[in-house]
Amino acid sequence: MSDANQTARPVSLVTTLFIMALLGLFAWVVVRLYRPAPASPQNSVAENLPKDLAWKATPATRAQALADLRKKHTEQATTYAWADQKAGVVQLPIDRAMELTAAKYGSKK
Repeated sequence: MSDANQTARPVSLVTTLFIMALLGLFAWVVVRLYRPAPASPQNSVAENLPKDLAWKATPATRAQALADLRKKHTEQATTYAWADQKAGVVQLPIDRAMELTAAKYGSKK
């Protein structure tokens, strides 16, 4: 008997029907019982936030926090200041720090 003339065994047909029935049952359960939780809008007002997270409350507070952070970083990148006066650590503008680094390591070829 050749492979083309063989018919499927009853066990494999029953197994296939059983698996299809299980998938159908699963699909029915999902359709009938699954109810996703409603998602709150991303820009809704946050309530009961601790003080350290208050900047996240509204789009306006997030924008203000970002503006303050950018101002602080710009100031740090362009001014001289003491980072730790006791340890003798200073804050330099980036351009000056690159000049000093190039002068220190550029001559050691």
